[in-house]
Amino acid sequence: MQGLNDTKLTETGLPLTEKSGKVLLIACGALAREILDLKAANGWAHLDLTCLPAKYHLYPEKITQAVREAVTKHRAAYASIFVVYADCGTGGLLEAACEELGVEMVAGPHCYSFFEGSDRFAKQAETEITTFYLTDFLVRQFDAFIVKPMGLDRHPELRDMYFANYEKLVYQAQTDDAALTEKARHCADFLGLEFERRLTGYGDLATSLARL
Repeated sequence: MQGLNDTKLTETGLPLTEKSGKVLLIACGALAREILDLKAANGWAHLDLTCLPAKYHLYPEKITQAVREAVTKHRAAYASIFVVYADCGTGGLLEAACEELGVEMVAGPHCYSFFEGSDRFAKQAETEITTFYLTDFLVRQFDAFIVKPMGLDRHPELRDMYFANYEKLVYQAQTDDAALTEKARHCADFLGLEFERRLTGYGDLATSLARL
């Protein structure tokens, strides 16, 4: 076996043999729980995870630069890096940055599409223009990510202005959880929308990570 003194070191001082096969996932914090569940269920010990703040959902203009900085910071320590974001409101800027940096990312416009399955989501998109989507994370964090940022807790009259063009709330359930389903139903009632639950599981998130 080659001795440590004979091993070429990376910029971080880690021997190349130590990073062989290791993949870093740079992910949206809103996906952390799902990714950790998939890692545990499949024994994907070669996948490491670092997350950017979930609140970037509210400020998509921050995502691309934050991903750039994370890739630059961690690149030398890993055999490869995979970005666990879809476009997520960046208007193609994140995809362009990933191509420039030479890293892959999840395909699709946003997490709602890859949980549903991007192909299926695209086929039904035209008939669901008036649909508002929630995932497990957004059901759990409904107040923090929907109600308070929109000011609905302070000005409930804004609801009918914001959601006037929506007809239905679709809860894309990653897990079969009765309590979350009931909370999602309350979210739909709060917004004045019809309710539909779809048990999507992890969709393209699972298949994308399985490829790694």
